[in-house]
Amino acid sequence: MNKTVKIEDLGTKDFKATWDYQEQLFKGILDTKIKNRREEAGLETDNYFLFVEHPHVYTLGKSGDVANLLLTEQQLTEKGASFYKINRGGDITYHGPGQIVGYPILDLDNFFTDIHKYLRLLEEVIILTLKEYGLNAERSPGETGVWLDVGTPFARKICAMGVRASRWVTMHGFALNVNADLGYFDNIVPCGIKGKAVTSLNVELSVDHINETEIKQKLLKHFMMLFEAKS
Repeated sequence: MNKTVKIEDLGTKDFKATWDYQEQLFKGILDTKIKNRREEAGLETDNYFLFVEHPHVYTLGKSGDVANLLLTEQQLTEKGASFYKINRGGDITYHGPGQIVGYPILDLDNFFTDIHKYLRLLEEVIILTLKEYGLNAERSPGETGVWLDVGTPFARKICAMGVRASRWVTMHGFALNVNADLGYFDNIVPCGIKGKAVTSLNVELSVDHINETEIKQKLLKHFMMLFEAKS
């Protein structure tokens, strides 16, 4: 049981190139698991945690409705944004500058085999991180992700989540708005949920810019603690 997680910060990287890289790591873990099963090889499987910031892009999960993208192809081009249908759960979301995206690519056989628990722990990583900034972030019943002022007319999402898992290997992950341009969310029905707002940490704290390196350090601290992992 390998609880070591290899941390990589990819900086700013194209969504499709990052997706391809995720698939490469994901396949490597699956191939090791298949070899172990067939040959009783006893090989350890790897775990990864990728940080990345994407240029403007909209992604639609496999169960999502393309009608939740409110732009034509021409309008996407005018906004300098791209669009992909991808193989995670969830509906549509936006990634872009000022947003910290985390992709844990884990073999949950190394930790626990429970996807529900996995998602709840990812949410808890965000909740504990935001608590360090004085925000009372919460889960919203029936809506994956992390929210503020749940159950009020002012409910707003600050972190979206969507994952894929096969044979207990995960990919995709979370997108935390830190210094995000929220105007880009006006072009979609975020996560397919109508009538709910989206926010960013800098907006909530009424500051121009928040140190993203500091946020990543806090996210990793809480991730390692909750997953009982090491780097």
